[in-house]
Amino acid sequence: MVSIGGSILIPDNDDSVYIKRLADVLNDVSASVEIVIVCGGGRIARYYTGTGRALGGNTDELDMMGIGATRLNAELLRIALGTEAFDKIPLTVDEAVDAIPNRKIVIMGGTEPGHTTDAVAAMVAGRIGCRRIVNATSVDAVYSDDPKKVPNAKRFTKLTIKELRNIVYAEHDAGRSSVFDPLGVKLAMRDRIDIMIVDGRDLDEMRNAILGKKIKGTYVNSQ
Repeated sequence: MVSIGGSILIPDNDDSVYIKRLADVLNDVSASVEIVIVCGGGRIARYYTGTGRALGGNTDELDMMGIGATRLNAELLRIALGTEAFDKIPLTVDEAVDAIPNRKIVIMGGTEPGHTTDAVAAMVAGRIGCRRIVNATSVDAVYSDDPKKVPNAKRFTKLTIKELRNIVYAEHDAGRSSVFDPLGVKLAMRDRIDIMIVDGRDLDEMRNAILGKKIKGTYVNSQ
């Protein structure tokens, strides 16, 4: 299971080049492991939800626009993967689970208001018995604080799922963007799914994480 942030897919930095290279990696490793990918919304989602909020949109309306952006990002990656990808973007967890037997790479975005794409990834992972979730982010690991704002923030290479829970709930309570969604952590803890948090633009790191090899980022043990 791969949860890839929208800020990784479309930061407006040679996006088509990166997405094509990512697709090549995914096509290659799919010969060894079954892959389901959930794409986040990134800056496109933030633009629409921010503009919608200014126009008086309610929470559900804003969430649905954000979900729409995640599905647009998923469609970009699906196109790049070509025939190796399942030919439709599942709109629900059930649809994603039903697509698995097709032996194609399944790519999706969000599903419903109130559920982040990290949480969706954990939901699908639990349903299909995934052993790990690869969380591709704009940072290279879990830190004690935002390393872009706090230069001496502590970097973690290994954590237990309970330690990650404590970190993300503290971030959530403080109103900051968590490295992984709190609900997603709760579900991963329940279903004993490891989480590997990596720099999503480091494709060697992505390859290693998807294959379950040693990574430079943070390995979160769910046991």
